[in-house]
Amino acid sequence: MKRFLTLAALLWTVLAAGQIQSRSGETARNVRYSYTEAAELTLAGKIFPDTPNPYHRVDTARFKGWTEWQNFQVRSASGIMVAFRTNSTAIQLRPEYGELYYGVTTNVLAHRGFDLYIKAVEQKGRFAPSPDGHWVYAASAAPANGKEDKSFNLIKNMEAGMKECLLYLPLYSELRGLEIGVEEGAVIEAIPVPFRHRVAIYGSSYTHGVSCSRAGMTYPAQFARHTGIQLLSLGMSGQCKMQPYSLQALEAVDAEAFIFDTFSNPSIAEIRERLFPFIERLQAAHPGVPLIFQRTIYREGRNFDKGAERAEQGRIDVADSLMAIACKRYKDVYYIHPNATEKDHETSVDGIHPSDHGYGVWALSIERQVLRILRRYGIR
Repeated sequence: MKRFLTLAALLWTVLAAGQIQSRSGETARNVRYSYTEAAELTLAGKIFPDTPNPYHRVDTARFKGWTEWQNFQVRSASGIMVAFRTNSTAIQLRPEYGELYYGVTTNVLAHRGFDLYIKAVEQKGRFAPSPDGHWVYAASAAPANGKEDKSFNLIKNMEAGMKECLLYLPLYSELRGLEIGVEEGAVIEAIPVPFRHRVAIYGSSYTHGVSCSRAGMTYPAQFARHTGIQLLSLGMSGQCKMQPYSLQALEAVDAEAFIFDTFSNPSIAEIRERLFPFIERLQAAHPGVPLIFQRTIYREGRNFDKGAERAEQGRIDVADSLMAIACKRYKDVYYIHPNATEKDHETSVDGIHPSDHGYGVWALSIERQVLRILRRYGIR
C-alpha cells in the first residue's frame, strides 16, 4: 500500500509538470513551457536578412528618407515567417512589441496577431502532420488588449509527433522580440527556409495585407504557399509611390526577380514622372533580372461613385499606356493584369481592399503569369 501511494504521488508530480501526454495527444494540465527566441530559428520572407532588429523588414538607420509613418511601416513584420519543427502538443507565444497599430480596416488578429500553418496530408477528412504534405491552417491568436506583454496560448492538444510549422508574424505592428514556448522536454528546432528562391515584391496596402483577417492571408503569402516560391514582401500601405528613397533600398536587395504593385498609390503625375527612372535605376542595379509590374486592381468603390470611377480608370489608362512603351523600350520588363473580384463583386471589405477571398483570387490570377515569366530565367 505504501509503495502504491508513493508511485501515485510520483505520477501526479510528473503530470503536473506536463511531462506526460495522453495517447490522444491532449496537452497536460498545468503544462510548463520552455521558450526559444524566434530569431534563433529560421526567419523566411525577409527582404533584408541582416537587419539589426531581426523582425524589421528594413534597417532605417541604413536607408534614410522615410517619413515617420513610412519608417514605422517598414519596421513592421508583414510577410516575415518563422519556420521550425517541434514535437510539442502545445505552443505558447510571448511577444515584445514596439510600436502598435490601431487601424480600422484591419482587425487585431491580423495587425497584432500570429498565424500558424503546419505541413500535413489529408487522410479520410482529417489532417496528419507530414513533411511531405502541404501547408494547412492550424491556429491564429493575438494577446488581449492591455495584456500585450503577457504570454498566450496559440494552440494545444496536438499530436505528440514532430510537426513542421510556419508562423506568420503580425502584419502591422513592430516586434522587438518573440519567444516561442513549447512543453518542457519537447524539441523545437530550426528547419531550412521552406520556399525556393528570393523574389522581392514591393507594393501598396494590398501587398502589405490591409483588410486581411489574419497574417497568412495576404496575396504574397497565399502565392508562396501555392507555388513554393519565396516572396520577400515590402508592402507599404498608401506609400508605394516609387519614391527615390524606396529605390535606394530596392537597389540593395538580393533578389532573383522583382514583382511590383506600384500603380495603386501614386497620382497620375507621379506615375508619369517616376516610372521610367524607376525602371532604369533598378536595371542598373540588377541587370538581367526580371521586373514584373502589376496593373492596379479594380476597386469596388467605383461601382456607383462616378468620381472614383473617373480617377481609377484614369490611373489605369496612364499605367497601361506607359507600360506598353516600357515593355518595348526595356528588356526584362513585364506587365501583368491581376484580378481580385468575382462576377458577383462580393470580394471587397471597404470598397478599396479585398477580403481574404479577394486576395486569394488575386494570388491565383497572377500565378500562371508570374511563373511563366520566372521560368524564362531558370526560376522554377
